Amino acid sequence: MSNIHPTAVIEDGAVIGGEVTIGPHAIVLRNVTIGPNCRIHAGAVIGDLPQDLAFQPAETFVHIGANCVIREHVTIHRGTKPGTATVIGDGCYLMANSHLGHNVRLGTRVIVANGTMLGGYVEVDDGVFISGNVLLHQFVRVGRLAMLSGGCGIGKDVPPFCTTVGLERNRIGGLNTIGMRRAGLSSAERLQVKRAFTLLYRSQLNVSQALERMRQEFVDGPAVEIVTFVSASRRGICPMRDGIGDQDADPEV
Repeated sequence: MSNIHPTAVIEDGAVIGGEVTIGPHAIVLRNVTIGPNCRIHAGAVIGDLPQDLAFQPAETFVHIGANCVIREHVTIHRGTKPGTATVIGDGCYLMANSHLGHNVRLGTRVIVANGTMLGGYVEVDDGVFISGNVLLHQFVRVGRLAMLSGGCGIGKDVPPFCTTVGLERNRIGGLNTIGMRRAGLSSAERLQVKRAFTLLYRSQLNVSQALERMRQEFVDGPAVEIVTFVSASRRGICPMRDGIGDQDADPEV
């Protein structure tokens, strides 16, 4: 049985899974689907119209997976083109005052901290941690297990396993070694990621050359994931900050 506060507003057409808690003054509009065991805190607004000047009235959606937490005053807008959706995967945690624009897609176990704003069509892969007050430009992609530091502005793609530099724009700072260990990547897998990172960011190779070297060296494993992600980038990837220290040091590899 779900627990819905009497001051919450749920429009006809919303679908609420079992064991969902919806707090005071939260608003769930039509064409929203919320999976089981989610918690929606006070003042959240889910499924309102997209902030897109080209939007024409159409059936669009928000789909939220199971076991998600949506904190106070989070806003999640539905898709903008007919039949499209904003999608939040299982186990995501959206902290207070964060915003997901139309057609955003979050993978599983994504954490979005307070005040962060994701523009339309942003794609975030599994296990990403996005710190507070981060700004992500529309159409940006963030790879698996990346970590975005507080206050950064991101207008290019962030490759898997990377960290960004706080309070700067489009700057990679190193590797998310702690996140990789917590996610269960083995020492050999982390060493492979470090080698791929070195080719991409610390060699004298350009991106195309680095990708070709990685294709020659790796036939499987997380380095292949990096190659696939970077090869598909349309906005280009964030560059490395000049003079950055060895933030990707991992004493276990």
